[in-house]
Amino acid sequence: QVQLVESGGGLVQAGGSLRLSCAASGSIFSINAMGWYRQAPGKQRELVVLITSYGSTNYADSVKGRFTISRDSAKNTVYLQMNSLKPEDTAVYYCAAKGVRQTVLTALRDYWGQGTQVTVSS
Repeated sequence: QVQLVESGGGLVQAGGSLRLSCAASGSIFSINAMGWYRQAPGKQRELVVLITSYGSTNYADSVKGRFTISRDSAKNTVYLQMNSLKPEDTAVYYCAAKGVRQTVLTALRDYWGQGTQVTVSS
């Protein structure tokens, strides 16, 4: 089994910064991509950013220039530095590991973290 453990959420004033971390643990052979999604109250879950095993990134337009994802592949860990936060960034942020193989023979599967709350006050 694979577990994703998130940390770093909290309450911050508009214009402030937060850093989220997500570590994948368990039996892992490879991960195609890791990143973050978010879900605000009454809204659908949306992509924030993904980073592939090759280092390619895909940011939502709403966070470009403010959020930066980085990774430590050896530790299967990703970090999300969030700057210039806005009230509309308030959401539960979910870590995702996409296309995970536990062995060279097993099928690809996606895993999700339990979520961490980010609240930005105006």
